[in-house]
Amino acid sequence: MIIAPAIMRPYNLKLNCPVLRQPLPALPLSALLSVILFGAVSTLPAYAADHTPPPVTDATNYPANEVHDQEKVAIAADPYDTREKCKLLRVNYGDYDFMPVRVIITNNGDKPISLAEARIHFIAADGTKIAAAEPEDVERRTASADNRGKTIPLPSPLPSIHTASGKKYRQIEDDFHDFEFQALIVEAHTTRAGFLFYDVSGMREPLRGAKLYIRKIKAASGEDLFYFDIPFDKYLAAQPK
Repeated sequence: MIIAPAIMRPYNLKLNCPVLRQPLPALPLSALLSVILFGAVSTLPAYAADHTPPPVTDATNYPANEVHDQEKVAIAADPYDTREKCKLLRVNYGDYDFMPVRVIITNNGDKPISLAEARIHFIAADGTKIAAAEPEDVERRTASADNRGKTIPLPSPLPSIHTASGKKYRQIEDDFHDFEFQALIVEAHTTRAGFLFYDVSGMREPLRGAKLYIRKIKAASGEDLFYFDIPFDKYLAAQPK
């Protein structure tokens, strides 16, 4: 069995703007401008660079899975619903009501299957169908919550400087680039995995009674495989009490 990484898409990094956290002392104007310019080009401490996806195994090894024996395909859904699990990621998406779900697809057949037209939705307990979020969706949510920029106070009579913080934007873009499920093909006897992020705002227990619904996966013949309907209750039942 080959374990293959997901295919990743190119992305654009956002600027990482610095923040001066303490009021500046009274300085001559020339020195003051030097401090401001230096702050404008300096960088914040880098976040941890060891964000690597955990090893992936056959989809049947995860609690929330569905196996199609005749089609020789298994799919699992592994939600990252705790702060501990989300340490892999650069952002704790639960703080912004997004649920990262790692999708694992194992093809035990002798021919590849296509995900080019696949649809993977989070179906809430009340039947609401939720499509996977784009980076921009998450960025808008974080902007309204905690990314409104900082203020650099300057000595009177100079006005304060307002800056926008791009650190969170960059972290989100990096997470989507590194972890998002982007594979279009799952080759024979291969497992591919990656994350999708779902907006679960307004849900007290988003996983309970919910499911991951996957359709329009195509066999090598071009025919659709039977849909996959994976209850998250399977995952919840397997968690320590």
